[in-house]
Formats: sequence, structure tokens, C-alpha cells
Amino acid sequence: MMRTRPLKVALLGCGVVGSEVARIMTTHAADLAARIGAPVELAGVAVRRPGKVRAGIAPELVTTDATALVKRGDIDVVVEVIGGVEPARTLITTAFEHGASVVSANKALLAEDGAALHAVAERHGQDLYYEAAVAGAIPLVRPLRESLAGDKVNRVLGIVNGTTNFILDKMDTSGAGYSEALDEATALGYAEADPTADVEGFDAAAKAAILAGIAFHTRVRLDDVYREGMTEVTSADFASAKRMGCTIKLLAICERAADGGSVTARVHPAMIPLSHPLASVRGAYNAVFVEAEAAGQLMFYGPGAGGSPTASAVLGDLVAVCRNRVEGSTGPGESAYTQLPVSPMGDVVTRYHISLDVADKPGVLAQVATVFAEHGVSIDTVRQQSRQDGGGEASLVVVTHRAPDAALSGTVEALRKLDTVRGVASIMRVEGE
Repeated sequence: MMRTRPLKVALLGCGVVGSEVARIMTTHAADLAARIGAPVELAGVAVRRPGKVRAGIAPELVTTDATALVKRGDIDVVVEVIGGVEPARTLITTAFEHGASVVSANKALLAEDGAALHAVAERHGQDLYYEAAVAGAIPLVRPLRESLAGDKVNRVLGIVNGTTNFILDKMDTSGAGYSEALDEATALGYAEADPTADVEGFDAAAKAAILAGIAFHTRVRLDDVYREGMTEVTSADFASAKRMGCTIKLLAICERAADGGSVTARVHPAMIPLSHPLASVRGAYNAVFVEAEAAGQLMFYGPGAGGSPTASAVLGDLVAVCRNRVEGSTGPGESAYTQLPVSPMGDVVTRYHISLDVADKPGVLAQVATVFAEHGVSIDTVRQQSRQDGGGEASLVVVTHRAPDAALSGTVEALRKLDTVRGVASIMRVEGE
């Protein structure tokens, strides 16, 4: 039976995502009510600039006092899409304290302070849902948190930032340089005026922290995630990748250690074989590859950003939270029962592709091989080619077998000190094999 009293929703933020959430709530009101078992009413919209025209939103709903809105006491669900750590953290906490559940798309806040927010939500008997915080419209948080709750997830490997994937895909398919590809991404609206959060991996690192925490039932903070950006990736790197049958992606990688006693989370550019499903992810799309003990290999693919895709994820959470409200229950909270330690990047075991500029003379290869051996790193393949412009230099490319990242880093530092090594042109990990 349909409950007659509407569930009241407060919307914090009315930009690209927020305005789309408000539009769908209005135009699909009857469908939402049927799915929830009660009507849903937009009871207020908090914004910074009330004078900005927002089509379809009644002026009397708009306010600049977000705190007063979440304190009203009659609000059932607060939808937070303003982003950033503050004032979002305070507003969400206040909402819980005044009897409202929360749907958020705030990856930065959840990666930094998700455990504390879950604790406040649980203390006040409220829900905290955040499907939209990780990969836009792709259903990922709920499958990890609910569908795979009875399984053991060992690895999550994914492309979780559409801007960087667009740039790298353009470099791969057209031969464009990084700056040229970034300019195109900016012109098309994929990249912000300041793209730092995307291209330096901060956005992906926040998502990796959230995914690792859910997948491994432990607490992983943003500070636990190793991060490298992709601004140093060159056309020469792509040429080398193609010779290996690979392409290059900015990957978020969350892994359980082989002995199950710890986890790691990292974000960095990596070569990945063309045979891997993630290699075929083009444009601004996202995809996440999950490896579980019983379910095997699963892949989630779709648009990872934009107003409509993100609003779709927000509305999915809103329906779930409102259903819980109607039934007088709450959904799953934080599942951090394992409390596994997060290992440093040096403990990660992976392969490396290292490109060196070396003196073109006998004995150089032997010197380089000795350095690898001294650090316990086994060489898989070596390719040496003299420079066409002469000058007594050659390009030496070494691909290693799997070894601890600390050993690889030590190897690179030792190589830099060799008189016959003119420079380390490129260092890149090889993943997905």
C-alpha cells in the first residue's frame, strides 16, 4: 500500500548533478513513488548563489542557509552533491543528528573521513549511501557491499577517471602528445580548467580508498593510497607499449596480499596487455575489473561522470534509502570488520618497463644486468637500439619479471649512478597479466 505522507528530501548543491537530480525527482515523481511506496517531495535546495536561474525549481525552495535546511527536523533524506570536505562533513553530520539519512556523491570526504561518518550514521540509526562517489552511473559500490558480501574479493583493478582515460586514449589512437590531448579534453568539457585533481591521480586515489575499504572490509584512507599522476607519459611510452602488445591506462589497483594479511591501494599509469578487457575502454568511459574467489572475474563498465550518469546513481541510492525509511529499517553500514593493515608501496609485487639512455659501447648491457641481479630483480626481456642521430648513445629497454616495488626502485636508483647510463627516460609498471 502507498504511504500518503511524502518523504521530504533536502538537496545540498544544485550544479550539473544537483539540478539533474531535482529534474528527475520532478518529472519521474509518480514512478519514484511507485518504486518507494511513498511520494517523494523536494523540500529545499541549498545553494551558494540563489540568483542563478534553475529551471523547474520553485524559488521558495531555494536557500543559502544549508545548516538551517538540514536542521529542520522534518527532512527524511539529505542529498549532498556540493563536494569538498567542508562544509559537507559538518552538514552531513548535522543531518544525521537531526534524524535524516544521507545520500552523497562526495568521494573526497568519504575517502578522508568515511569511517567517522559511518559511525555517526550508525549512532543515530540513519543510512549513508554513496554509489555516485566512485564511478558515476556504474553500479559498483552496492555489488561490492551487498552482492559480493559472501565472497572473498582479492583484487579490484579499474579505470575510474574519465578525463584521464580520454587523454590517454587520444594519445594512443591519434599519436597526440599529452598537452595536445589535454587541450582537446578541455575543449570538449571532459577536463576542468584546472585538471590537477584528475591528471595527478587525486580523484582516482580517493575512489581507490573507497573501493579498497568496501572490497576488503577494512578501513583505507586517502593517505594510505600510493599515487602517481600521468603528466609524464609520452608518445614514446605508447610506442614502447605497442611493441609489447600493450596500451597505457591510469589504473586504480586495490589488492589483498597473497597471505591475506594485508592490503594495498595505489593509483598510477601502467602498461596493460591489449588482451585485457580494460585495454579496450575508450574515451571518457570508466571500467572496473573485480577478481573474487568464488565469482571469478567480473567487469563493470559505463560512463563515469557527467550530470545524468551521476544523477542516476544518486537517484538509485535515494530510492534505496527511502524504501528503508518506509520500512523503518536501515541498509548495510560500514563493513570494516577485518581491520587489515595497509602495506606500503614497496611491498607491492609487480613488473617494470624501464627505458634507459646509455653509452653505445661494449659492456654496458653487462653492467646494467649486474645492477638488476644485485637487487634481486630478474630480467624478462632486453631491447637495445643505437640512436639514429649517432652521438655514441643507445636506447636500452628492460622489462622485468615480478619483483617487490622497493627492489625495482632500488635498482633504478643504482642505474642512475652508472657512468654509462646517461639518463632514465621512462619508468612504468606493467599490470593486468
